Amino acid sequence: MQSMRRGAVLSLLASALAAQQPQAQTPQLEPINNVPNPYRTVEGWAKLPAGRSWGSLSAVEIDRDGTSIWVAERCGQNSCAGSALDPVMKFDSSGAMVRSFGAGVLYSPHGIFVDRRGNVWVTDCACTGPRPADTTRGHQVFKFSPDGTLLLTLGTRGGARQPGYFYQPNDVLVAPNGDIYVAEGHSDAANANARILKFDSTGNFLRDWGHRGTGVGEMLQPHALAMDSRGRLFVGDRSNNRILILDQDFNQLAAWYQFSRPSGIYIDASDMLYVADSESGSVEPAHKDWQRGIRIGSARDGKVIAFVPDPTQNPPSTSSAEGVAADAHGNIYGAEVGQKALKRYVRTP
Repeated sequence: MQSMRRGAVLSLLASALAAQQPQAQTPQLEPINNVPNPYRTVEGWAKLPAGRSWGSLSAVEIDRDGTSIWVAERCGQNSCAGSALDPVMKFDSSGAMVRSFGAGVLYSPHGIFVDRRGNVWVTDCACTGPRPADTTRGHQVFKFSPDGTLLLTLGTRGGARQPGYFYQPNDVLVAPNGDIYVAEGHSDAANANARILKFDSTGNFLRDWGHRGTGVGEMLQPHALAMDSRGRLFVGDRSNNRILILDQDFNQLAAWYQFSRPSGIYIDASDMLYVADSESGSVEPAHKDWQRGIRIGSARDGKVIAFVPDPTQNPPSTSSAEGVAADAHGNIYGAEVGQKALKRYVRTP
């Protein structure tokens, strides 16, 4: 009971900070690790075809029906190099795989989004796989129809540096009006890109925003994108341990630190915000006091109300939850890179 009261106080403090104007320096916010966990973990829910095993995956999304799940998985390994497997898969509410596609197209899928027409968008980050990296594949964004027909390709095969595009695109989002947003930059290196690119519905480039840094208008590894019911764009500014909130013209509205180090972000129809922290402690020792896991709260006021901790806190690997999504019944899905699995989190009575 005492820990729950303490968590509530910390969450209220976080909400107060969230209401402040954007700021260049990280506030000294005490870690939010002790809010309740009202979920139980379900493993082995999604059934792969016989003989196939999970590879690394960070891309998980909900279908237009509200209950089916889309994932983009790295072909049983950490890239699809040399594989003939379909990396994009759809599972129904029972966990049965009902569709797959993308073989030979995707090299290292990273982010995924389903638009209002049910089309499936996937970013090919090419930020994983054999070293030296394959310089002839990846670094693109693909739009597929629900049946797997390739409809649109953005970016240059093998990658292009700024002002070209893309080099290590992390995530993609399509706004209600059809505009396309892509988060680019999967490195903290001095020469890394760190920007959001905007295209119209046909793929014509409109503008970009942001550059590498820690202040206002700057990012380090913009790793995830989501949009709330008000049309605000949420950016997981991972290596700055914060979420940036922008309008659709890239005016920065707020910077939230209470959801820890964001690798994945999902906002449901009720503006519940789900944030996967996959790196605190293990990858980022300076953020070691924050536990890895999924924090749940409100996209409206920033209050954190629940936390699903990563059960593998101690091994020096990424968390079991890098990508995150929630279906119409409130079940949460965690896409695991280090543990190579898709977990389901069901709310307990």
